[in-house]
Amino acid sequence: MIRRSVLLGTGSALPARSVSNAEMAERVDTSDEWIRERTGITNRYIAGEGETTATLGTAAARAALDAAGLDATQIDLIILATATPDQTFPASATKVQAALGINDCVSFDVAAVCSGFLYALSVADSMIRSGAANKALVIGSETFSRILDWEDRTTCVLFGDGAGAVVLGAEESADGARGILATKLHADGRHNELLYVDGGPSTTGTVGKLRMKGQEVFRHAVTNLAAVLREVLEIAGESADHIDWVVPHQANARILDATARKLGLAPEKVIVTVDQHANTSAASVPLAFDLAVRDGRIKPGDLVVMEAMGGGFTWGACLIRL
Repeated sequence: MIRRSVLLGTGSALPARSVSNAEMAERVDTSDEWIRERTGITNRYIAGEGETTATLGTAAARAALDAAGLDATQIDLIILATATPDQTFPASATKVQAALGINDCVSFDVAAVCSGFLYALSVADSMIRSGAANKALVIGSETFSRILDWEDRTTCVLFGDGAGAVVLGAEESADGARGILATKLHADGRHNELLYVDGGPSTTGTVGKLRMKGQEVFRHAVTNLAAVLREVLEIAGESADHIDWVVPHQANARILDATARKLGLAPEKVIVTVDQHANTSAASVPLAFDLAVRDGRIKPGDLVVMEAMGGGFTWGACLIRL
């Protein structure tokens, strides 16, 4: 028998406030046309008072649990991917745990920026496969608006806030045809200066602001994402022809297009939500995944690949059969 992590439910949550490009243009020196042409973004959501990484993560988790038909007390593992935790410590995952009314389960955060959800998914999968967990909540949640430099029009227009979550459960079968088939992760810390936050507890004692060299990040993203997608397919013994859907990190419409072309994938197989949500970092993959499950595009039996790249650089991919 093969023990695998299978998808039981998905969920997402967005802040109440929606901010259009036109509204952004009232705040910084930019325009709807400038943002659309360079990124494909038309809208984003910005967290307001009382909305935090943990509260958004909790709302997404509740939606995923409802979709899975599970009570929160059945969860024995919570991994929350974020670069914008509520506090330096404790982990925001423990705040989600408490909010869900779970008295005791393994709960911790993962920090891999935009790749965080893929990192968290891989860790949860490993723990489920090993028997260390049976049912897991994997969450990507961010409030990136709180680390943006609102005087820098080249970065502040790109990001938004939100959360996405999935529930994974252990399943044993003879063929192991369903569930997470393969994951592959990478990191290369030599590129720190291309995408980073200029602060931290042990350096400046401040939260800091996001800094990015967009053109360099774009070049690395297209190359790395195409390569890791090929790797994860090879690990699982699958080909790109068999992929039903690609759920990519929603950073920039041009990156999504360029990556699909590099792999020879039809554009209609790529789930795109960057226009609606902008770049929500670790939340972007589960947000897009949940949207496509709920609108009926992603269905049971589909072969789906998820991929992301973020600051560090970190990048990774996951292949799952629903």
